[in-house]
Amino acid sequence: MIDAFAKDNLHERLRRDRKALLWKLDGLSEYDARRPLTATGTNLLGLVKHVATVEAGYFGEVFDRPSPEPLPRWQDYNGSDLWATKDETRDQIIGFYRRTWEHSDATINDLPLDAPGHVPWWPEPYLNTNLFAIMVHVLGETNRHAGHADILREGVDGRTGMRPEHEMQIDEDARTAYCAKIEQAARSASSAKA
Repeated sequence: MIDAFAKDNLHERLRRDRKALLWKLDGLSEYDARRPLTATGTNLLGLVKHVATVEAGYFGEVFDRPSPEPLPRWQDYNGSDLWATKDETRDQIIGFYRRTWEHSDATINDLPLDAPGHVPWWPEPYLNTNLFAIMVHVLGETNRHAGHADILREGVDGRTGMRPEHEMQIDEDARTAYCAKIEQAARSASSAKA
């Protein structure tokens, strides 16, 4: 009974966070979806591509259920899953992510939580694992990168939130006052330590 509850709960949270990550692309220009937004080049469309690639590997190769999508071999990883080339369209990357969901969901639905898996890119003694551990791992990865996307999107146009139905209108005056209050607290704390 607890296995079914745990599996359903983790799976539903994964579905929620997948949608939240994709929502961060809504309404953005091609440039804003792709441009580097940090010193390391992190960008919104690249986050989606990366999470799709990660999920495809973990719910595919790990359980000997290879993704039907062409994936680079993990041994050949070169960071190319972190950004979109000029020839890759947003629709192609989103389509890849959605097809990955279908493949991953089939793996999750078909296997019990204790189904054995093998992660060749993990160090000993962690190479051998199970579906439960992989679900937790992929949920963590998806959630982490959805959080990155939250911050990046806020920096692009001020939009925040996890789902469109929870998004509030931006009140620039209220935001400016709130940030000024936080800035003043930081300055006061800094000068008190000096």
